Amino acid sequence: MLSLHPIPTARTRSWVNFPFHIHPSLPRISASSPTSNNNNQTNQPTSSSSSSTSKLIKRFVLSNKGRTKLNTYSDRDFYSYPRFVTHVDDKFISTLTDLYRERLFSGWEVLDLMSSWVSHLPREVKYKRVVGHGLNAQELAKNPRLDSFFVKNLNEEQQFQAEDCSFDAVICAVSVQYLQWPEKVFAEVFRVLKPGGVFIVSFSNRMFYEKAIAAWRDGTAFSRVQLVVQYFQCIDGFTQPEVVRRLPGDVDNSPLSGIMRLLGLSGSDPFYAVVAYRNFKPVYETTQ
Repeated sequence: MLSLHPIPTARTRSWVNFPFHIHPSLPRISASSPTSNNNNQTNQPTSSSSSSTSKLIKRFVLSNKGRTKLNTYSDRDFYSYPRFVTHVDDKFISTLTDLYRERLFSGWEVLDLMSSWVSHLPREVKYKRVVGHGLNAQELAKNPRLDSFFVKNLNEEQQFQAEDCSFDAVICAVSVQYLQWPEKVFAEVFRVLKPGGVFIVSFSNRMFYEKAIAAWRDGTAFSRVQLVVQYFQCIDGFTQPEVVRRLPGDVDNSPLSGIMRLLGLSGSDPFYAVVAYRNFKPVYETTQ
């Protein structure tokens, strides 16, 4: 079962005693870490991955270099200060909420992966429970849609302490670009999804540049979409990924405009989402 921090209600608010991991004392990244530039590192599952999820990974998509980040210090340190801001514009958020409204249904159990103080779920839809995950407990505690949450650095350890087939949906908004072991994370998502459950990964062109992996930083809009598609395809059991695009009607392609959009100073954010489902896989018995 997940080790969760419950979100207080009006009746329990006086009880709040969240273990905010604001300034954790964590070891620095070693040379054998996936953020290292050590080219001798092999793309094999580590002991942190369960044998069941490791078997789901048909191939590893990223190279050693593709997993690297410019800022190699602990992610926990980088995200220790809460950021109560939205990282995409209102049009992107509206499009994402509409997609959730279309694909996620009332009464479902939802895991909001790499979440923050807002989940962008439609307000009128009542879910059975929404579990949040992230790196900053203060942000997660402020999220009104979460029933509970847990804090975990997925670049250090990819297993979720959750039972198999425990969620109807998993969502991940504007964060996939930071995963150094996306293959293992997607395998874990597959494990915790119920058969027929949906995984929605959304993103735009914004990022914390120094914390995005090289394969994302150095890519184009097209190659980033294809990268996420490959994350799904490398797992044995997801349906064929569906790509959803909503691009600004009039985009100024000048270098200055591109820089300003990257910094979030002007322009509209393009919307991309890749959606796939945990397949119903029939078992056929053969007789000799």
